[in-house]
Amino acid sequence: MINVKDVSVIYNQEIKALDHLQLELKENQCTVIIGKNGSGKSTLLQTLVGIVDFQGSICIDHLNLDKDHLLEIRNKVGLVFQNPDHQLFMSTIYDDLAFGLINQGLSQEEIKQRIDIITSQFAFEQLLYRSSHRLSGGQKRMVAIACILIMRPDIILMDEPTSFLDPGSRRQVINILKDMHKTLIIASHDLDMALDIADEVILLNEGKVIAQGLTNDILTNQKLLEDNGLELPYRYQR
Repeated sequence: MINVKDVSVIYNQEIKALDHLQLELKENQCTVIIGKNGSGKSTLLQTLVGIVDFQGSICIDHLNLDKDHLLEIRNKVGLVFQNPDHQLFMSTIYDDLAFGLINQGLSQEEIKQRIDIITSQFAFEQLLYRSSHRLSGGQKRMVAIACILIMRPDIILMDEPTSFLDPGSRRQVINILKDMHKTLIIASHDLDMALDIADEVILLNEGKVIAQGLTNDILTNQKLLEDNGLELPYRYQR
C-alpha cells in the first residue's frame, strides 16, 4: 500500500509539477497513470523513490519516505526510467544485469541463474556481451526493464515501458507484465496497453488527480480524456 498525502513538488520555486496530490495505491494491483505531457506522471514516479524533493508525506508499506527509511524503501521499489540511458552504464549488458544483484549480496551462481532466466524470458541472450551503446532504442528499453525485474522488487514503477518498442516487443512486455503478481505503477501514454493490464487508472493534469477509477470507466470516457488533452484508445476510435 502506498499513501500519498498532500504532496507537492515545485521546480525552480515556481513550477508546480505536483499540486497537493492525494492518492492511495493498492497492493498487488496494476495502476496506470495517464495524462498529457507535463501533467506530472514522471515526477510522481521519481518522487516515490525519493529522487526529487517534495512537500507532504508518502508512506510505502508502512514506512515513511524520509532519509531514515530511504534505503529500505529503495530496496523494495524498482524504477524503470523513461530514458534507458539513465540505467545502462556498465561495459556489457551482462554487467548491467548483474550490477544490482551484486549490490544485493547474491552469489555469482545465483546471479548467473537469474540472468539466464531473465534473458530467456526477454529473448535477448545474443545481447549479453554487447555494450548498451550499440543497441537500438527498443533493445535498450527491454534491457532496462529486465535490469529492474531481475532484482525482484516488491513494487515496480515504470515510466513509458512500451516506448521505442516494435509491435512484437511491445506485446512481449505486455504479456510479461500481465503475468506478474506484484504492485505495478506505470506512467504511460499507451492507453491500449493500459486497457490490457491495468486494474485502475489515474488521470493527472497540471499535477492534480482529475480522475481515479476502474480502467474501462476512465478509458472509455471520451469527454474526460479530451478535456484533459488525450484521445480514446485506438481500439475505441472510429
